Amino acid sequence: MKTFEYTIKDELGIHARPAGMLAKTAKEFDSEITITKGEKTVGAAKLMALMGLGVKCGDTITVTVNGGDEETAFEGIKTFLENNL
Repeated sequence: MKTFEYTIKDELGIHARPAGMLAKTAKEFDSEITITKGEKTVGAAKLMALMGLGVKCGDTITVTVNGGDEETAFEGIKTFLENNL
């Protein structure tokens, strides 16, 4: 299992467009990818759940990757976040 924290830089936070792109990216991997904000944890492949977290600019999320391709998934999700959020 691999975990990292990321602070959202997009001024709109995790809104519809990047949430959809994040969910699509997460579905490309076999590993289970979760996003945690505060007390809430959701699967990164679930669009409505991601939007339901209410992540705003400046919020820090914790990303956890667990599974067979976790190294690849970890790098893929981290790169996605850095480039899009």
